[in-house]
Amino acid sequence: GKDRVFNTPLCEQGIVGFGIGIAVTGATAIAEIQFADYIFPAFDQIVNEAAKYRYRSGDLFNCGSLTIRAPWGCVGHGALYHSQSPEAFFAHCPGIKVVVPRSPFQAKGLLLSCIEDKNPCIFFEPKILYRAAVEQVPVEPYNIPLSQAEVIQEGSDVTLVAWGTQVHVIREVASMAQEKLGVSCEVIDLRTILPWDVDTVCKSVIKTGRLLISHEAPLTGGFASEISSTVQVA
Repeated sequence: GKDRVFNTPLCEQGIVGFGIGIAVTGATAIAEIQFADYIFPAFDQIVNEAAKYRYRSGDLFNCGSLTIRAPWGCVGHGALYHSQSPEAFFAHCPGIKVVVPRSPFQAKGLLLSCIEDKNPCIFFEPKILYRAAVEQVPVEPYNIPLSQAEVIQEGSDVTLVAWGTQVHVIREVASMAQEKLGVSCEVIDLRTILPWDVDTVCKSVIKTGRLLISHEAPLTGGFASEISSTVQVA
């Protein structure tokens, strides 16, 4: 009812700050940002308050029941203020989890896992899939584990890694590579950006010997850089 779902002033730092306050009392709080592009005014609340609440209090207090939802990623008519992918900004911050689903089925299971997780979570929803993705989703609750990548397609020649909308792109690439070049691609949906599933990706790259990462964000400082550097060290 209206006591549980309500509008707030259009102030992102206030929306997240209010969510933190509710979560600190032990209640489940879901703060929704209209677009991920506008999450930056709430950056201080997320990285300096939500992410550090447990640490700064010596585990006496926490806001782990907070989940922040935000439409994310490119869309054809979105222009500069409605097409950004800011996941890498938050991947540098311990104390939060960052999740990006690829489909309606994945979205429900991952969102419920975020809500039940004991840490604050940012749940980025690929906005282009709002109108494009059609899938059967069970009515009953179900969970998909966080920080566990999914090997969508097994292969032997090259590993393709993506998250969100780009998973659909690399699946098409994998099909084209197989049909036209005879290249066998292993396709991995990372699903959780922070903390990400290093083991699954590294095991795949050890098997195939090659890695290609696709993301929507700018190249410099993008999360693909973190994946590639980790794989190189491993």
